[in-house]
Amino acid sequence: MHTLCPTPSNMGAAHLTIDLDAVCSNWRALDALSNHEVETAAVVKADAYGIGAAQAAKALAKAGAKSFFVALVEEGVTIRNVLGNQPDIYVFSGHMDGETDALVSARLIPLLNAPDQMSRHAANAPNLSFGVQLDTGMNRLGFEPSEWNDRKFELLNAGPLLVMSHLACADEPGHPMNVQQLDAFRGMTDGIAPRRSLAATGGILLGSEYHFDLTRPGVGLYGGQPFGEARPAIRLDVPVIQTRTVQPGETVGYGNAWTATAPTKVATISAGYADGLLRAAAPGAVVFAGNTPCPVVGRISMDLITVDVSGLHNVPASLQVIGPDLPVDAFAEAAGTIGYEILTSLGARYERVYLPQ
Repeated sequence: MHTLCPTPSNMGAAHLTIDLDAVCSNWRALDALSNHEVETAAVVKADAYGIGAAQAAKALAKAGAKSFFVALVEEGVTIRNVLGNQPDIYVFSGHMDGETDALVSARLIPLLNAPDQMSRHAANAPNLSFGVQLDTGMNRLGFEPSEWNDRKFELLNAGPLLVMSHLACADEPGHPMNVQQLDAFRGMTDGIAPRRSLAATGGILLGSEYHFDLTRPGVGLYGGQPFGEARPAIRLDVPVIQTRTVQPGETVGYGNAWTATAPTKVATISAGYADGLLRAAAPGAVVFAGNTPCPVVGRISMDLITVDVSGLHNVPASLQVIGPDLPVDAFAEAAGTIGYEILTSLGARYERVYLPQ
């Protein structure tokens, strides 16, 4: 037997509520961990980690952020159009071929990360401000120590606004790589005039010796680890489409992945891996009805998730997949991944509501 839930339509959109006050509160809390001489910027790449770059950037600028970091030129143009001429907007990917006009017109600050970018910038945009990215052991982006030594004086004479590097293991405070990279960064930059930056969210939490002149919090702004004191920034409520009682021996979902051992009330909710709720999260994931956890049963499919609601006297119109009782990293852990991936995978089908409105 099954019943339809009392929702306006059988496939109502899930509601993603984004708390911009929480984002700003998290920025202020991370800012307070540094002394007043250290600037706290904001990383809004990947559509502000999936929550909406335009909305997040406006709120963060109002809270006091004066510098923003993006991954790509296109993201920087979006932020410039939203915030106007005042803030500094840094581009992690640097000065790529074919991007000069966009960099110049939007007054973006490329973080040059290799000799070819240095040459391209000098030839095509010599009057445009820039920063420098150094590789201190992550082997991902940045001038390697030998390249930096060869071009250090030329780069510094051109007047970069910022010299930065990125920590590989900052989310593990005891990892020896943190001290190794700190020592490498100091060795490459001590005594230079431009401002320096090493710490993102995890680096801020490592302590003041990692802060230098500017910090770059990202995931911590949006409620993710390793900032355990962060206020949750999102809540995801997914409508219940249908409930049914599954008898012992009956199965649920693709592949007969779950078999009932007792009469079980199962609710089907209208979201799935197409909405960023990764298939790997089942089994092991739970959702909430108020304060009551309800385990996911069977596989997460493209558009639907099945949930054991036997413990509920009344099944609500929606169940909460991410929220105060189930932060984004908890769902990520069930999927064997990190909160970053869940945040940046939040689907386009959600009905988004920003608070305050």
